[in-house]
Formats: sequence, structure tokens, C-alpha cells
Amino acid sequence: MRRLGLIGYPLGHSFSKKYYLDKFEREGIEDIAYDLYPLADITAFPSLYQRDGNFYGVNVTIPYKQDVIPYLDELSPEAKEMGAVNCIQIHNKDGKFYLKGFNTDAFGFEGSLLPLLKPQHKRALVFGNGGAKKAVTYTLQKLGIPFQIVSRTKSAENLSYADLDEQLIRNTPLLINCTPLGTYPNVEECPDIPYEGISADHLLYDLIYNPEETLFLKQGKQRGATIKNGYEMLILQAEKNWEIWNQPQ
Repeated sequence: MRRLGLIGYPLGHSFSKKYYLDKFEREGIEDIAYDLYPLADITAFPSLYQRDGNFYGVNVTIPYKQDVIPYLDELSPEAKEMGAVNCIQIHNKDGKFYLKGFNTDAFGFEGSLLPLLKPQHKRALVFGNGGAKKAVTYTLQKLGIPFQIVSRTKSAENLSYADLDEQLIRNTPLLINCTPLGTYPNVEECPDIPYEGISADHLLYDLIYNPEETLFLKQGKQRGATIKNGYEMLILQAEKNWEIWNQPQ
């Protein structure tokens, strides 16, 4: 039985486990298991696959997307540039392991964003300065879309929420929420921005997928903006993970 899984800590509800188990059932795949592996310390990671040579891939989530990198033998170009890994391919040849890290979050974000981009979406504001923004900013740079990051504290690189006014929102038609604000069950929360500046020319993208429509997205929808949640991004990155794991070794 070949093994896949998700490492992180703590691990509650997992999109990945449900997605892959549903996929295996739907496609009649019977020789692969996908489980959750909550690791209180990243130093426990090598023992996971060393104890069971049937591991051939894992997903990585908070807080280990960066911490796992020293345990890897190679990084894909995008993972190296972002300094974050969410997918690991494990090769085991006669008990000798070779691990390569990838970041498929950027692939998922780009694939779900591109069909919605219109000529006016030439500037972006990215809300949140945590790890979730890495895939977003990498993709915006790749697409040649200038952006500014907005966080609670102003710095040389970031705006603060206090810096935002209606005119800036009006002049920046691509708004991307990378904060957890609005995630279930805290559905009444949203980034503190001047929503009055939003128009039908805007595209609002929220990495959150539960609820389907966050308050951030509802505010945009009420003003005629195009809105998108993070669910398709997850689907696309999950399928990309599957493709990576099953590449010929």
C-alpha cells in the first residue's frame, strides 16, 4: 500500500484528506492511502517515511512550509523563489531517500485567477503579510501586476490599513485577501478597508473557501464586483500535487 499524507500541527479539518479519499473512490484507486500526520515538531518528519518505505509523497501545511526545507534534497524553482513548500515528492531506492519540494499553491492561484483578469486589473492590493501571501505575490510578479501589501503595521515595504482611502481602493481594481479574517466560524469579520471605493471594475479574490462567500466577497458583490473564493485554487493545487507524486521516478 503506497502512502501519501499531510504534515502540519495542529491538524483539524483537512481539505486534502477528504479530496484525495473522494478522488480515490471516484477513480477506483485502491492501492494508495492518504492520512493526516500531526507533528508536534518538524524533527519528527524523517522518521515518518524512514519507518515506512511506502511513502512517496506528502503535503505540508502550517507551520512547516518553511521549516521543512532543510530536510529536502532539492527544491523546484518556484519553491526556491518563494521559500515555501507545500508538496514533497519522496523517492526511495533501496532504502536511500531523495526528497524534492514543490509549491503548488502558486499554480492553483494562477490557474484560478487568470480566467477572471480583465484589462483594468493592472494593480493589486494584497491584504495580509503572513505565509499565505507567498503564492499570491509570486504569481502577481510572474504576471507583471504591480502590488502593494497591506498589513496591520506599516513598514518600508507595507502599507497599513490606516493608509487606505476610498481613492486608493477605487484606483486599485484587484483586491486579494490573504488574511484569515472571515473564516468560519468568524464569518462577520473582514479586512478593514474602505469598501465604498469598490465598483463593477473590481475583482475581489479571497483565499478563504469556508464560507463560500466571506463578508469581504459579499461587500464586493454588493457593489457589482467580480468575486472569487479559494476553492478552485485548492482543487488545482491538489491535482498538481497528484501529477507531481506520480511522475516517473
